[in-house]
Amino acid sequence: MTGARYPDLEGRPVLVTGGASGIGASVTAHFAAQGARVAVIDLDPAALERIAATVKAECGASIETARVDLRDVAALQAALADLALRTGPFRVLVNNAGNDDRLPWHEVTPDYWDDRFAVNLRHQFFAAQALAPAMREGGGGAIVNLGSISWMMGAAGLIAYTTAKSAIMGLTKSLAREFGPLGIRVNSIAPGMIWTEKQIERAKNDDPAKFDRYLERQCIKEFLDPADVARMALWLASDEARRCSGQTFIIDGGVV
Repeated sequence: MTGARYPDLEGRPVLVTGGASGIGASVTAHFAAQGARVAVIDLDPAALERIAATVKAECGASIETARVDLRDVAALQAALADLALRTGPFRVLVNNAGNDDRLPWHEVTPDYWDDRFAVNLRHQFFAAQALAPAMREGGGGAIVNLGSISWMMGAAGLIAYTTAKSAIMGLTKSLAREFGPLGIRVNSIAPGMIWTEKQIERAKNDDPAKFDRYLERQCIKEFLDPADVARMALWLASDEARRCSGQTFIIDGGVV
């Protein structure tokens, strides 16, 4: 796997939520390639098996995994504690898990709204809350929250998702202020349209010209892939970004 090498990440315990597919799988593989001790939480057991096999084949490394529904905060907390026993206390948290399901505004119910916030926002805070004490005791850490530029564009058809993702910038700012005295940096990444398998399949089925139209809006006329986000996550987690906190880094090829 090509890219910059960050020696300080070698052996460092890293937790990636939603790390078995899409952007998360690339984040997992990139940290494993750095020699980090990676643990992954995901809802899909088959995807967890695939990413473990992929990392083993490509990096010669093993990862720890746990199947967890992140909407269940108690289950999340228990899984984090168990995984830390296997990897050592986490020094890096990548809050990647999310789901951009579409639903027209007139079909949104209170239960759907609350569920989308639980899937896309709430777990990020509670994962950070759970891991911060050990990060502080270990001398500091880094948290990377995954947002989206969808809310900056006012994307239609996924209003609960865009609203939750917009809140990640505020969450990141406040956590950075709260955690800074503990030696913990908190930043977020807001990706644009990334060529994940899910997005490609959705475009093929619903709107084959979607990516071409999106590319027209980019300053850089190249499609974005999950590795573009993963490389930024590596840098933010490394000591090279030791003076960066409370910031949102946009990776969209120049759309917004």
